[in-house]
Amino acid sequence: MAAKELVIDPQRRPVVIVDKLHVKYRAFSSGKAVQKIPGRSLLTRKRGIRTVHALKGVSLVAYQNESIGIIGANGSGKSTLMRAITGLLTPAAGAVYAQTRPNMLGVGAALIPDLSGEHNIILGGLALGMTLAEITARRDEIVGFAELEEFIDLPMRTYSSGMQARLKFAIATVQQHEILIIDEALNVGDARFRIRSEDRIKEIRDNAGTIFLVSHRMNSILDTCSRTIWINKGTVMMDGDTEEVVAAYTEWRKPAA
Repeated sequence: MAAKELVIDPQRRPVVIVDKLHVKYRAFSSGKAVQKIPGRSLLTRKRGIRTVHALKGVSLVAYQNESIGIIGANGSGKSTLMRAITGLLTPAAGAVYAQTRPNMLGVGAALIPDLSGEHNIILGGLALGMTLAEITARRDEIVGFAELEEFIDLPMRTYSSGMQARLKFAIATVQQHEILIIDEALNVGDARFRIRSEDRIKEIRDNAGTIFLVSHRMNSILDTCSRTIWINKGTVMMDGDTEEVVAAYTEWRKPAA
């Protein structure tokens, strides 16, 4: 599929521009593969370094106040695109331009299981660039949103996966982001918390933020995003109105009759 040419709306404010982006990475292959020969099959070993072409000329423009869903099957390139937008991956070709540094939801790497939730709020806030005074001022808001008032003094290792997810989300979204990337963060937690999380995402968007939401949950995409991009095998299959894109993707995912 040919790379999509960029078209920028002069009436809107672009905050992220992805221009014919290619991402490749090298991986070691040590598995077995079946080599088909007419009349028989041979089990052969293919070992060595392989180059994986993860993104193949992806182009898009994200505007201020947009909430953009990113959908596609596992291995399609969704997370690779998000990591490239944040600057964590170096393009093999093409470029990414952003008005400010995008923030990817997930301060999990900065949190320490043996520390209490209270201390992890401080650690996570500092990792996000907040001052200690700012963290202290927002502490009650974080704890309340995560619904951990009774457990905030306990080590995080004693939390369930849902409790940990709520705390991480509450820390990461306590401040306004100009560009926020959320990769599968809403897939953990009960339905009530997912609704509250979606409301928080909309609040960030309405306050002049731009959101990228990667999810396999089409209901979250439909409820949160006005625009959706469908990626398959490293290329953009469709970019447009969320209901239309989700309908096309859902139809494509149906098993062949």
